[in-house]
Amino acid sequence: MAKKIAVLGAGSWGTVLANLLTENGHQVTLWGRNAEHVAEINQHHTNRHYLPKFKLEPTLIATLSLEQALDQVDVILFVIPTNAIRKMAQQILPIIKRQGIRPMLIHASKGLELGTHKRLSQVLTEEIPAEFRREIVVLSGPSHAENVSEHDLTSITAACSNLTAAQQVQQLFMNDYFRVYTNADVIGVEMGAALKNVIALGAGALHGLGYGDNAKAALMTRGLAEISRLGVAFGANPLTFIGLSGVGDLIVTCTSVNSRNWRAGNQLGQGKPLQQVLDEMGMVVEGVSTTRAAYELAQQQGIEMPITNTIYHVLYDEKEIRTAITEIMQREGKQELD
Repeated sequence: MAKKIAVLGAGSWGTVLANLLTENGHQVTLWGRNAEHVAEINQHHTNRHYLPKFKLEPTLIATLSLEQALDQVDVILFVIPTNAIRKMAQQILPIIKRQGIRPMLIHASKGLELGTHKRLSQVLTEEIPAEFRREIVVLSGPSHAENVSEHDLTSITAACSNLTAAQQVQQLFMNDYFRVYTNADVIGVEMGAALKNVIALGAGALHGLGYGDNAKAALMTRGLAEISRLGVAFGANPLTFIGLSGVGDLIVTCTSVNSRNWRAGNQLGQGKPLQQVLDEMGMVVEGVSTTRAAYELAQQQGIEMPITNTIYHVLYDEKEIRTAITEIMQREGKQELD
């Protein structure tokens, strides 16, 4: 059955997901902040700033108005930067109260909130009480917007403690090129989604420094160990981290030029200062803020995360990258499974 859906965020991923849902027969309104981009989507069915070659479904509507986007919707999909989620939820609550609707909430953002270190489903739970919404479902996995726009075969995860709700989201998105699995482990899916961006910065930096496949494989493998260690400490199922939102998302983010975290790390490895990299990127690099959140969480919990610590010191203490790599390689020997 067709649903009325608001997609919040007209960046690359939000645009592609809105278009996919439109292809699937749903009535979709895409909300964005940029008037030129919104006008272009409505008039030319393109969003060239983010997806230069992508042609959108002509029935997809874009708007600058949250009121219009949320009008009598069944589902709200958040595809905005991590640190904008709380403010957006606060703006949405009075609108859905006025409209008397109780929509399902889905988020496809990947990060931890700065300061609180909270997962995004926790933020939404705090800001939109249960009486004004249905379940909160997390959508995550190895999925670059550019590839999905080309109908590349993609598999991701819909996570919710209520598997019936996860299955409903599964049905919204599934088609012949986009496959969705369900998972009840919200903690593991959100932690994997957020923390893989930290490791992707390191993978990009290794490439920028000229290191080869051995180094990248070691970083990804030991990075996955760190992600699992921290996630399990907060109650995640360790098996989640060998699934799509764990190792799957880690692989695609650490190996593709489509990953803005990888691209940012690559430029850092080539010697560019962090602020210049962020200014030139023109889009949010979630791994930078997530590195701080993960570092602080690990310190609080007493969790050993040497790769995350190293990336933190490079980003925030301006530690020289090659020196940092030498130090981490010369640490005391460990058992692999510790």
